[in-house]
Amino acid sequence: MRASLLLPLLAAPLLLPGCALGANIAASTALERAVNGVYEGVGQGLTGRVPYRLLLSVQEREGRATGVLTNLESRKAYAVSGSFQRVGAAGGSVEVNLYEGGDALRGTLRAEIGAGKLSGTLRTVLLGRELLTYTVNLERQGEEAAPRP
Repeated sequence: MRASLLLPLLAAPLLLPGCALGANIAASTALERAVNGVYEGVGQGLTGRVPYRLLLSVQEREGRATGVLTNLESRKAYAVSGSFQRVGAAGGSVEVNLYEGGDALRGTLRAEIGAGKLSGTLRTVLLGRELLTYTVNLERQGEEAAPRP
């Protein structure tokens, strides 16, 4: 009787060859590793120059971008969430919303990313309307910002 119980357990690996048991899936793609990270720079607009820091994480397969944008002058931080799209071999574009307090829409960011730089337009939202526009130019920070030979 014990042998009849063991047989299905021993046969399971043979019956499930298409399963992902032991599958090796890369945690991130080469593009994700090239784009993900910390970016710093300035936004230039009607109110002058504003320093920003963006912690960005993209998921190429899902087409998503998430992170945190911090206004280094006021120290306000905004959750960033939206879409990512690959553009060319080593870059992409993001279209994300900025949220404060979890669900209060405070702005939108549309930008191109490539070669360690993020450039685009940040629009602040107040009372449901886009009011102020900033041209944003950020550079990737840290040791991985420089391309490797």
